Amino acid sequence: MKVLIVFTHPNPNSFNHALLEKMTAGLKKAGHEVKIKDLYQENFNPILSADDLSQLQKGIIPPKIAKEQKQLLWADALVFIYPLWWFGRPAMLKGWFDIVLTNGLAFEYSSEGVKGLLKHKRAFVLITAGGSEDYFKDNDALQLIHRPITDGTLSFCGIKDVSHKIYYDIASISDAERSVILDEAEKFGLDF
Repeated sequence: MKVLIVFTHPNPNSFNHALLEKMTAGLKKAGHEVKIKDLYQENFNPILSADDLSQLQKGIIPPKIAKEQKQLLWADALVFIYPLWWFGRPAMLKGWFDIVLTNGLAFEYSSEGVKGLLKHKRAFVLITAGGSEDYFKDNDALQLIHRPITDGTLSFCGIKDVSHKIYYDIASISDAERSVILDEAEKFGLDF
């Protein structure tokens, strides 16, 4: 399977980057072809300009958007790895969705409602959070964390098999606990 990993973290020495490396290793060991889209390393511009929007509304795909869409459509499956910031995905990743998942490519409107157009076999969302799982459970916030990307974006665009994993307390866990998480990330790749 061809897997596109969209990675969003500004620090190449972060724990998220270690998760990226382990997930990638597992995917490759399992025989998958992997491409990594590191939004920060690419200095991705997450702003959908008025001109780009105007062109899209006329049915014209601006070159920068066409390039991103070509990478998306290359893949059979998608993986997203990012830290939880303010109960959501980083702005750069949100901007990538705004720019890439356009009407006519990722979804369309009809008299029957919205129809998702993406044909990817599956998507997996891997999120790290600084707070404890108890904090998020006590505040009934778990749905706020994953639903915008799993249901509100990926499922909306037609991907039927969307799963997620959230790792908590990343800033304060021990090295031994981090090692267990990294092993699990590699296993996610192996079992993908």
